[in-house]
Amino acid sequence: MPRSLLIISRQSPWSGPSAREALDIALAGGAFDLPLGMLFLDDGVLQLLPSQEARALQQKDLTANLQALAMFGVEELFACHTSLAERGLACAGLNVEPLHILRDHEIAALIDRYDQVITI
Repeated sequence: MPRSLLIISRQSPWSGPSAREALDIALAGGAFDLPLGMLFLDDGVLQLLPSQEARALQQKDLTANLQALAMFGVEELFACHTSLAERGLACAGLNVEPLHILRDHEIAALIDRYDQVITI
């Protein structure tokens, strides 16, 4: 049985290549039927906003990659409630569905469910 993997994405889509790398790992793992999930934490929740202005920063928009996750079998998507609240983001209208919003105490339990965890 394949080992499960949780990818924790903590970087904004504009802070460098980390957000893209996290999504690339998820898409590659999904293509190989690896059981995996993604947790958007800290500034990583900013990746979930619709209508990103990536071109203004000469970067590629990550919206298509986020929406492709389900097509690659990556359906376990999570976001930290505290991270969303600290950035003034509402759960409604985010760019990914289905998205499970977790409280701080639920994040530790989520991490324990997976065999391996990568933080990017």
